[in-house]
Amino acid sequence: MAGHSQFKNIMHRKGAQDAKRAKVFTKIIRELTTSARAGADANANPRLRAAMLAARAANMPKDTMERAIKRGAGGEGETDYQEVRYEGYGPGGAAVIVEALTDNRNRTAADIRSIFSKNGGNLGESNSVAFSFARVGEIVYPADRASADVLLEAAIEAGADDCVSDADGHVVTCAPDALGEVQKALEAKLGAPEKAKLAWKPQNTIALDEEQAKTMLGLVEGLEDHDDVQTVYANFEVSDDIAARLGA
Repeated sequence: MAGHSQFKNIMHRKGAQDAKRAKVFTKIIRELTTSARAGADANANPRLRAAMLAARAANMPKDTMERAIKRGAGGEGETDYQEVRYEGYGPGGAAVIVEALTDNRNRTAADIRSIFSKNGGNLGESNSVAFSFARVGEIVYPADRASADVLLEAAIEAGADDCVSDADGHVVTCAPDALGEVQKALEAKLGAPEKAKLAWKPQNTIALDEEQAKTMLGLVEGLEDHDDVQTVYANFEVSDDIAARLGA
């Protein structure tokens, strides 16, 4: 397993332990409402389907999810959230992309800049690091859903570009505009995935030493803890030894 993937799992486990349900729900509700503005039919709205998967994974009550979708589809959201992307550099020159939904761009930009600065990073200009990533559709299945060979075959038949499997699960990638169709085809054979969304996939990675990795962990956690931040992507990697020590 790549060090980067292993390190992300460490962050996920720690985040899951520390996360407050209310904060998680707030972020998901914001995404449900925003994505539903493009239509409340999940079959025709891949982004809404992805948000609904996230809601179910977080054990959000069905009525809470449905109210958020109804508000968004009817244009009745109390706040007009705008999508914004921030780009910058973390420790060791690792590239970082932050996706957020905000009702105050100036406030959020100042907050994100402060988090970068306090954790050994620098907020850059728009498109300053996007070239280091590829925009892809990403569909994730648990490891026990099917074997790597079965998942790969299903992904190929569904029109996906790639499928990477390891002990933590299967990650299928496809062209951004093919996400909806690939997801439907896979669901017909394998059931609903854990996640399905548009993502930023690193085109190359930067190796970090242990101190840099610790600082990067603080940066990512600080960003993910911000109410306006939806997703954080970075192109760093760490060795298995460092990942094991940090996860101990």
